[in-house]
Amino acid sequence: MAADRGDVAAEHAKDVTAKARRRGGEAGRLRLRLFPIILFVAAQCGLAATLSWGLAHDILGRPAPIFAPSAAVGTIIGALGQRALRTAELMLGVGLGLLVSDLLIQFLGFGPWQIGLVVMLAIAVALLMTGRSGALVAQVGSTAVLIATFSHVQQGLEWARLVDAGVGGVIGLAVVALLLPINPMRILDRATAPVASTLHTQLREVAQALARHDPDRAMRALDQLSGMEPDLARMHEALDGAEEVTTIAPARWRRRIDVEHYRRGIQHIDRVSVHCRALARWAATTLQHDEPVPEELPGAVDRFAEAIHLLRQEGRAGGPFDQTRNAVMDAARLAGQAAHKGTKPFSDAIVIQLRTMASDLLRATGYEPETANRMVREAVTA
Repeated sequence: MAADRGDVAAEHAKDVTAKARRRGGEAGRLRLRLFPIILFVAAQCGLAATLSWGLAHDILGRPAPIFAPSAAVGTIIGALGQRALRTAELMLGVGLGLLVSDLLIQFLGFGPWQIGLVVMLAIAVALLMTGRSGALVAQVGSTAVLIATFSHVQQGLEWARLVDAGVGGVIGLAVVALLLPINPMRILDRATAPVASTLHTQLREVAQALARHDPDRAMRALDQLSGMEPDLARMHEALDGAEEVTTIAPARWRRRIDVEHYRRGIQHIDRVSVHCRALARWAATTLQHDEPVPEELPGAVDRFAEAIHLLRQEGRAGGPFDQTRNAVMDAARLAGQAAHKGTKPFSDAIVIQLRTMASDLLRATGYEPETANRMVREAVTA
């Protein structure tokens, strides 16, 4: 018994080590994929800091406009798709912090306990008025600290702070919109690549598991599919950023239609990813219960994996999606053939998942829901 427990513990430790190594490798590959975008954003920050300092110092006559570069960099490093919102929060936070802290200082005077009370009340007012935390409240708090600490020794600090924030925010937006706008299609392509790759690879693993009656292989595929949330989140962040760029950057306006196509496709890919996890779970359950698997069923799953790969390829080329649609219809027909041969409850659930996924993927290529559902229904029942 002790030896058995030791073997179990050793296997568990080996599994934990393998998962940690896999996560480390995935993190490294992610940083490598993002390296060009990281360099581009860093260049945007450097340019914005230089321009905001120059504008505030040389043109507006500010002797030491330290907050202008800070505001410009803060605008740019905000999450993709939220830079315009970040600038608005920056200005609102500074204005609110100036108003509240200036009024309080007039009544309370200067001192250690007054500083603490001013900051506390300024942040409380910000939270009560906006119901938000994050950048806006941080600006309110930092402005309140600045005014409460230095207003008694430096006159006109309120105006200087507001000017710096305005210059920095405007320059930050100008850099990302006019001078160095990021390529929206490039960030979308890089963000969707790991999602499409995982779905394609793991669905093929599920197909192999069904073909070889290997429940452990299906469970490993399910584990990989269940770990997609970070990649999905980055894909949505990239979509937000692409939509923002094509809204505020004139040089990228012509990409609006392409980004809209991506948006529609991503909505359906989200649903497909959920259905893929369910399919992998049903496949593992089917094999664990030793249900018979019609030979068409692994073929249907494999063909659907190919459809996801083709969707990304044809999407990058701007369409048409003929190959993707053909692959989806092939998968639906094979699923129908498997059902006609007779499937047990768990394998029948795989067929249902495939039908749902096929409809979602056809809709991602541009079909209306009614048309997609009808095409899948006809293919399955042919």
